[in-house]
Amino acid sequence: MSSLQKSFLVAQFGRTVGLRGELKLNLHTDFPKQFIKGRVLSTDRGDLEIENYNPKRGLIKIVGIDNPEDAKRIVNTKIYSSEDETREYCKLDKGQYFWFDLIKATVVENGESLGVVNDIQRLPQGDYLLVDTDAKLVEAGLAKSFLIPYIPQFIKDVNTEKKEIETINSKDILEAS
Repeated sequence: MSSLQKSFLVAQFGRTVGLRGELKLNLHTDFPKQFIKGRVLSTDRGDLEIENYNPKRGLIKIVGIDNPEDAKRIVNTKIYSSEDETREYCKLDKGQYFWFDLIKATVVENGESLGVVNDIQRLPQGDYLLVDTDAKLVEAGLAKSFLIPYIPQFIKDVNTEKKEIETINSKDILEAS
């Protein structure tokens, strides 16, 4: 990967486990299947190759890290993935989207732009789109930002090519914000 600036934090090495240099893998992704034997990981300490990953135990073994002392040197190392790597290693089901495909998408309802997705917040109830409200609507007295639950009751269609999300009843949420 060319640059960590154009990448996403997907995991971090945690504490060492056992005598072979295994580490606990703290995931920041919904796609643990991307951690496959032979994959070269981009980290904030250089590239590291996966020797083995056990998702049931949450343990990862890195090539060349063969004892606890070596493993301790990479504890807390952050692991990154680019958009291209994410698309290659993470397969989506129909109707699923990567967060980076939704962020910066325009939210539209009945042909009216409500704003642009600035971030996605994972809350206990589910994922929410954090929308920066369209300037015309802010001038009309509505909130500068609002949250839309990412559920079928509010999300009608997602078009990643057009970077557009068509919603239902989201303007009601904005007006109540």
